[in-house]
Amino acid sequence: MNDKEMLELAAKAAGMTLTLGGYLEAVREDEEGRQWNPLTDDGDALRLAVKLQIDMEFYVENGSTSAVLVEYCDYRCNIGRDEVEPKGDIYLATRRAIVHAAAEIGKKMK
Repeated sequence: MNDKEMLELAAKAAGMTLTLGGYLEAVREDEEGRQWNPLTDDGDALRLAVKLQIDMEFYVENGSTSAVLVEYCDYRCNIGRDEVEPKGDIYLATRRAIVHAAAEIGKKMK
């Protein structure tokens, strides 16, 4: 699944309507005119994780994070898990793991 599809499905899971601009720029603007893109914005990703009750765990080996694990419950309460390797950027990996989990929830919604 590409980034655009992930964002569309994540927004669906969060009950949002999207207006996609160019290449993943400004996905949606809220009432204050602020753009929403949890793939690039830590705050948007955290709000998405809280809204969808996505749990996060960080595995540490030799003093550095080796994996980000997210667990989530879709609307039917089926448990899902996803693991992402940081590859040098723990924040990016965490955002991607959250958005991917949200997209999986959105995928299962009608």
